[in-house]
Amino acid sequence: MKNNPLSPSRKRYDHLTLLLHWLTAWMVIFLFASAHIWEVLERDTPLRKALQSLHISTGILLAMVIVWRLLWRITHPARLDAIPMPTAMLLLSKLTHWALYALLLAQISLGFLFRWAQGEPFYFFSVFPIPDVFGIDSSLRRTFGMLHNNVAWALIVLAGLHALAALFHHYVLRDGTLRRMLSSTDKEAP
Repeated sequence: MKNNPLSPSRKRYDHLTLLLHWLTAWMVIFLFASAHIWEVLERDTPLRKALQSLHISTGILLAMVIVWRLLWRITHPARLDAIPMPTAMLLLSKLTHWALYALLLAQISLGFLFRWAQGEPFYFFSVFPIPDVFGIDSSLRRTFGMLHNNVAWALIVLAGLHALAALFHHYVLRDGTLRRMLSSTDKEAP
């Protein structure tokens, strides 16, 4: 029996939810990797500066995606067919998702604060500058940098656990949880 397309109940997330989820994942991976790659590059080289500029611009883009994602989630709550799971597992899942959002918001905020504390102008893909609207004290540069790094690691660890949980659902529990994030079609995979 096929679900009515107008029915609020379905097995998959909508296209925009999937797009925003995977955009977030790939941007976080790129941002984490790029920060670690430029650390091994020689200072003041064009490649290092270009990678830092791309990191900053991608971070700004991530900020926009996260705001869009949160607004979409609030205004379009997913109404999926329920997958039976213990209450504790469901609660842990919800806590993990909101912790990921909190870490993403913290990381983005710390990135801006760190860059403003450096006192150097920065640009969104060389198109326009991002002004320091708060007048951040440069003495906080080291603190914001350390926090930005620590939150990045926390984000990667939690996102990794999130991915492992999805794989556990897929390969051990075989409950369809992972398939919801892989395609927005209602057709079941073989």
